[in-house]
Amino acid sequence: MPTTKPVQSATYAIQFDQGRHHRAKIGFVLLATEQTIQDDVMALRPDGVGMHFARIATPDNINEKTLLAAGDMLAPAAASILPDGSLDVVSYACTSGSLVVGGDRVDAELRNGAPNATPTSLIKGVIRALRAVGAHKIVVGTPYLDEVNTIERAYLEDAGFEVLAIEGLNLRKDSDMVRVTPAFIRDFALSLDRPDADAIFISCGALRTLDVIDEIEKSVDKPAICSNQAMIWDVLRLAGVTDAIMGYGRLLEDH
Repeated sequence: MPTTKPVQSATYAIQFDQGRHHRAKIGFVLLATEQTIQDDVMALRPDGVGMHFARIATPDNINEKTLLAAGDMLAPAAASILPDGSLDVVSYACTSGSLVVGGDRVDAELRNGAPNATPTSLIKGVIRALRAVGAHKIVVGTPYLDEVNTIERAYLEDAGFEVLAIEGLNLRKDSDMVRVTPAFIRDFALSLDRPDADAIFISCGALRTLDVIDEIEKSVDKPAICSNQAMIWDVLRLAGVTDAIMGYGRLLEDH
């Protein structure tokens, strides 16, 4: 009768390196309705930088009440991104959501979920970006309802900017915001410009403004900032990644 010879387990000298994302690991907390930010982030991702995402449940309705409610879900969402603690930076990737909840509370919630990561938010990235390009007097375009625009104006003014005008498209649904054409966004931005403005800011990560931000800036010959451009710049710089990224405005090229 044949017998089965025991198989001895092999011992391997396993070799490790720093992995594919050896330069930095960056996390983003997105609304469940978001359809633009992830594509924009991955399109501009430098080699060696990891971009990692979590989503929070929210209805397809962008107003003050739904944005405030989303704030309660930031900590568990952040905790779900790289739970080994290797995340370097984590951002709440929603302009209107981060300004409605407030920068300090956003930071606290993200820190609770990802204590080893530097917390930031899309609105904080915008403010840092506007300061980096020397903006003081700004015009602002948004897709938001008036109730959100009122909060945004106050937030930007509290940060030290003079908001010469803020115009919204009064869209309620994220699923509508993502379908606004880049050509319309470009024309909308250009219509907001005025001689006394030293920068244009187009707010909202759902808008495909990144596709036309360089064209807007060159048309007006002054800094133009949009949410996703500012956010990508902000998280990279916080992570110590200083690569210049060409074709998306002077913020990413020069700062």
